[in-house]
Amino acid sequence: MHIVIDARIINTSTGRYVERLLTYLQNIDTSNQYTVLVPTKDKDFWKPVTSNFTVVCIDIRNYTLVEQVEYKRILDSFRADLVHFCMPQQPVLYSGAKVTTIHDLTLLRTWNSDKNWLAYHLKQLVGRFVFHHVVKTSAHIITDSDNSKDDIIEFDKRAQGKVSTIYLAAETEHHATHEVTLPFKKYLLYVGAQSDYKNIRRLGEAHQLLLSEYPDLGLVLVGKKGVLASRNEEYFSAREYKNIHFTDFIPDAQRDWLYEHCEAYVFPSLMEGFGLPPLEAMTYGTPVVSSNASCMPEILGDAPVYFDPTDINDMALKIGEVLGDEALRAQMIERGYRQVAKYSWERTAQQTHDIYMQVLKNAQ
Repeated sequence: MHIVIDARIINTSTGRYVERLLTYLQNIDTSNQYTVLVPTKDKDFWKPVTSNFTVVCIDIRNYTLVEQVEYKRILDSFRADLVHFCMPQQPVLYSGAKVTTIHDLTLLRTWNSDKNWLAYHLKQLVGRFVFHHVVKTSAHIITDSDNSKDDIIEFDKRAQGKVSTIYLAAETEHHATHEVTLPFKKYLLYVGAQSDYKNIRRLGEAHQLLLSEYPDLGLVLVGKKGVLASRNEEYFSAREYKNIHFTDFIPDAQRDWLYEHCEAYVFPSLMEGFGLPPLEAMTYGTPVVSSNASCMPEILGDAPVYFDPTDINDMALKIGEVLGDEALRAQMIERGYRQVAKYSWERTAQQTHDIYMQVLKNAQ
């Protein structure tokens, strides 16, 4: 059988899922032929080690007319027995057997303030049509959590019976780390994008409340300083907030040093499909303080201390509890190790492969 995997997002914030899936699929399936589609700029980002996996470069941008017309023509030319779209965006007229991964519905339910309000909401209307079409035409849908599964079924009842939860995993490479010079010794950490729903401004405000008891406590925000991160930096600066440090992009060795040495990892997000960074922090023996919204309790279990992400005082209170209680911190670290051990990229790939095989069997 010939399976095509749309991996155009392999080098984006959600690309870790695609890269790990491909890596472990190679260990599971050595007989079927796989064609992996990536942008030319990412042709060397992931390299197969088995002969039945081939990387093909295509430069088709998401959410474009070219994606709807030219990408369909390209996919048709492969005559694949199955296509796995690792994100919902796809040619709506493609009629072959397909599996689609929908991580969550943030695209339809959130708005980032760096976008034109009218244009973005018009795109959301188009997005709703595409999501409904994906649910209707996909042989199976994969999502990251039961919380997202329930959201998808609520969004379109036709998903009932053909959407499966396949958990992701936290697998960090504990290589040599590289120290980061900071203007403070003790700090809270956040790693990732700063989209509005990530709730970074409330985190900054909660951090400022903590300074009355912990005047030397820093807050480190790791991630590429795009438009939204720059706006958050300007927001904090205009209010003369203290001890908040934006790293911009840093190498993994520096990010991992920050994971290892922070007082706590704080995850204030209002909505997630899975939420990898707090699990990654747990692999470094870091206490995690997390939002209680969306899928977080499902994924993170009893390892974190939870707060209401819309309540700045509650956020500060719960972070303060973790900072001030060594016995609690030790318990959280141990619970974190146990929680991370529940997940496996190999299991993610195996369960995904099982769905491929079932869809192919049903198509015969």
